Amino acid sequence: MKTSNKVTMSSYRKHILAQLQERNKEESATFQDLISFCNHLFEGVDILRAQNVQLTVQKERLQQENLDLQARQSGTGKSNEKTTTFEKKVYQLQEELTELHRRKGEHTQQLIDLRNMLEEKERELSSKISRLQDTEAALSALRLACKNLEQTIIEQESANQILKDEYEALQLAFSSLEQKHQKLEKDHNDLITRWMAHKAKDADRLNAENERVIRVKQAQLQRELEEAAKEPVVVKGDYLKSAPVCIAASVPNKMLFKFDAHDGEVNAVKWSPSGKTVVTGGGDRKLKLWDIGQKEAVLKGTLTGSNAAVMSVDFETEETLVVGASNDFASRVWTVDDLRLRHTLTGHSGKVLAAKFLGEFSKVVSGSHDRTLKIWDLRSRSCIRTIFAGSSCNDLVTSDGSGTNIISGHFDKRIRFWDTRSESSANEILLQGKITSLDLSPDGFYLLSCVRDDTLKLLDLRMNQVIRTFCAEGFKVGCDWTRAKFSPDGQYITVGSQDGVLFLWNCNSARVEKTLKEHNTIITACSWNPSGQYIISVDKNKKAVVWTDM
Repeated sequence: MKTSNKVTMSSYRKHILAQLQERNKEESATFQDLISFCNHLFEGVDILRAQNVQLTVQKERLQQENLDLQARQSGTGKSNEKTTTFEKKVYQLQEELTELHRRKGEHTQQLIDLRNMLEEKERELSSKISRLQDTEAALSALRLACKNLEQTIIEQESANQILKDEYEALQLAFSSLEQKHQKLEKDHNDLITRWMAHKAKDADRLNAENERVIRVKQAQLQRELEEAAKEPVVVKGDYLKSAPVCIAASVPNKMLFKFDAHDGEVNAVKWSPSGKTVVTGGGDRKLKLWDIGQKEAVLKGTLTGSNAAVMSVDFETEETLVVGASNDFASRVWTVDDLRLRHTLTGHSGKVLAAKFLGEFSKVVSGSHDRTLKIWDLRSRSCIRTIFAGSSCNDLVTSDGSGTNIISGHFDKRIRFWDTRSESSANEILLQGKITSLDLSPDGFYLLSCVRDDTLKLLDLRMNQVIRTFCAEGFKVGCDWTRAKFSPDGQYITVGSQDGVLFLWNCNSARVEKTLKEHNTIITACSWNPSGQYIISVDKNKKAVVWTDM
């Protein structure tokens, strides 16, 4: 390769030299006549110079002869004629000499002009030779750069070939992995289907066992009642359990005590209707029942069975059942007395964010991230109605005791009103942010909604419109399941903020009555005691705080 390059460079130099010689010959040929003419003029000048010298000599000789003749002039007339003849010859010679001088000047001027022209042509030739040398140098540099570029192209082609081979190998590996992924995904779907069928069978067996236990207890209770009916029983007045009646709720101003409710974040909290028990749901997949005293909370029992974080809890009015909504696409119902799982309600295809008892203890309504609401019959352990809401449901409430009216708050900023006796939404209200929670006033006339635009909206259900907005400096809604609650007398509302502050507003004046600071992170939910004397709030750092004014 190097030998061929050397041969090529040698032949190229010979070719350049031949071109330069040819160009020199062509450029010289242009001035050849001029050079010959100049040489001829130089020869003519030399001849004229020699003739001039001869004429000068002749002139001197003639002048000397003229002087001699003048000296002899006085002699004879013949001498005068000779003198006159000689004078004429001298005059002619002088004229010829003058003409020769004039011609000599002209020739000299032509010679000077030709010499100037020759010098100018030589300068042009020198300039062209210099430009030719520069062009040759630039050509050599370009040839070297071209050679370097050719080498770079060869290297790039080699690298591109390597990359192409690697790409083809990666493509083959990707195709293989894609096939494996599709196979694994198919196996995964098959396993999920089998797992769901297995869970459904387990749930059916568990529900059958629960029903059997309930029937046994009911039979035992029936026998005990029949035996008790045979004897007179004196019932003391303080034996009866009744829900406390709230005349006027008090605004808490201090923390009563604080405790760790769960191993992770606490997402939901609810007082029982009697006000003696609190249920909490957390990210540790458990529900916990607490007896709240004056100085501490005593764990009454733990409800297990959920496979993901619990997002919502609710008591049945008789306090015999509690329902929890979970992120594992299901809701579950436990009995409070024996802490046993009674019903597993599966059928949603997304996280279940809210579940409430619907009118009677045998029905539950749930709202899910899959944009549906489902109504469940606990007696038949099946879904009896599916409502397609069109958006993810974050919370819901039932507005009457019969359970025919449901109000749901959604991700698309809408509150929807449903009549279970019809197929479509009866009405809807659009707000300025996602709805995180809903709560009904004790008289059922007002609806409180917590909105992600960092406000609370109070709606009059009789007019279906917003009548009051609650906001405050520093208040920010911390998450999509932040829960706001009415006080038992409907005069106050409370909700937790992103910075761990619990805000309380007066419903009538929309004025902040109190701010309570004890939590160190987002408060997710809170609940009033039915007596109106206590509030419990929970946060994302496993803490629960009980507040009071006493």
